[in-house]
Amino acid sequence: MPFCMLKNPDELASRDFSCTLFCRNIEAETKKWFEEILNSYELESHHVKLLLLAAEAWDRISQARKEIKKHGLLTKDRYGGLRANPATAIERDNKILFARLIRELGFDLEKNSENNRPPRLY
Repeated sequence: MPFCMLKNPDELASRDFSCTLFCRNIEAETKKWFEEILNSYELESHHVKLLLLAAEAWDRISQARKEIKKHGLLTKDRYGGLRANPATAIERDNKILFARLIRELGFDLEKNSENNRPPRLY
């Protein structure tokens, strides 16, 4: 059984959640996504926290991309040598975090799927 189940369409009209309590640190576009998920799925309180962490990770990815676009993929160190922009590590780490959080929420799992476990980590 999936961890987060889609809400009954009849319930969607009667229950509308706002992310004003949760979304103080996320961007407007991410807030829309957060509210869409919040209103479409039956989430327990710990799932809402995981969703919020995923939204924050998405915003960090966007911020890192802006910094990479502004300063370039490579920067010069104090000796004049090239090294990776520190924002590339922030982007990479938050992409991994976002993917793992979304997988943990189980949005892609089918209701009666036999393979509800996340992929094995090697």
